[in-house]
This record gives sequence, C-alpha cells and structure tokens, in this order.
Amino acid sequence: MTALALIALLAIALLFGGMVFFAALVAPLVFRVLPGEPGSRLIRAIFPRYYLWVAACAGAAAVALFPLSKPDAGVMAVVAGLAIWLRQALLPRINLLSDRAGGGDAEARRGFARLHRLSAAANLLQMIAAAAVLAGFVL
Repeated sequence: MTALALIALLAIALLFGGMVFFAALVAPLVFRVLPGEPGSRLIRAIFPRYYLWVAACAGAAAVALFPLSKPDAGVMAVVAGLAIWLRQALLPRINLLSDRAGGGDAEARRGFARLHRLSAAANLLQMIAAAAVLAGFVL
C-alpha cells in the first residue's frame, strides 16, 4: 500500500469512527445524563467542532485519494463540502429556530424539527459514503 493510500485509509477511518462514536455514544449519553438545557448547550458546543472534524478528515482523504481514485476522492470532497455547509449554513439556522422554539414559537418548533431531520439525514449520508469508501480499502 502506498503512503497516499495509508493516509487516505487513516483519514477515512478517523472520519467514520468519529461519526459513529458521536452518533452512537456521545449524543445519546449527553441527553441521558444531562437535563434538557445543559444537554442542549453541550451538544450545541460540540457540533461546530464535530463538523470541522468531519470536514478535515474527509478533506484529507479527498486530497490523498485524488491521484489514486478520482471517484473516491470526489465522494470524500462532497462529504467535506457538506460538512462545511452544515456547520456554516444549516447549524446557525437550527440554533436560531431552537432558541425561538424554546420561547414557545410553534412555527419555529416545526422549522427546527424539519432542519434537524435534514441534518440527521445529511449525517447519515456522510456516514454511508465514508463507509462505502472505507469498504473499498478493506474488500
């Protein structure tokens, strides 16, 4: 295996592992251990860093994969770009709607639920994409 392949493999493994760790362990544990508002504040503090992690790992994988597999590099570039969009565009809107919903705004509550579902679906797609590229290394 070449150095670039090893870098790509490491980056994708860190990406996928970090995403699964957050989704399966961190987020559920935060809401199980901390009551509503403190749990929400902690998750709100984690998410911008989480998306940076996803973007950095996927971006590193895309760069390392480019000379090896343009399709896989493209998938990782899309994952990185989506993470940046989630962090910079969608997350602030979700936070704003969450704040308004906490103040009793029913329309904001519906908007929050819709955008939260969109972010969860985007994260799932990113995980599937990372798993598919990672499987290409293993299989």
